[in-house]
Amino acid sequence: MERSLYQNDADFVAKVGGKRARPAYRSIVLGILLAVVGVVVLVVGVWFRQPLVGILGFIVMFAGVLVAIAPGKRIAVEPGAPEPKGAKARGGQPGFMDRMNDRWDKRNDGGEG
Repeated sequence: MERSLYQNDADFVAKVGGKRARPAYRSIVLGILLAVVGVVVLVVGVWFRQPLVGILGFIVMFAGVLVAIAPGKRIAVEPGAPEPKGAKARGGQPGFMDRMNDRWDKRNDGGEG
């Protein structure tokens, strides 16, 4: 079905385009560290009854969460271009969805499935 869409409506694929974003592990780790530091600063601010320190801790914590959930880089895909490395199942063996797509294509083409 996907191949058929690429062939029949390449403009639509280009507009909607792109593969799923790759997770940015560096951003996730940095965001988690910032969030933990923010929580510690927030608790210290509450413990010593310093509202400005608590507010600063909350801001750092919030910034850390925003950094951690920021979307990764999208992988651009051109119609008819080969799939990026790792997009197929490991070792060249077709994955479950690839086999299901092949069976669907065979069934629609009148072949045996």
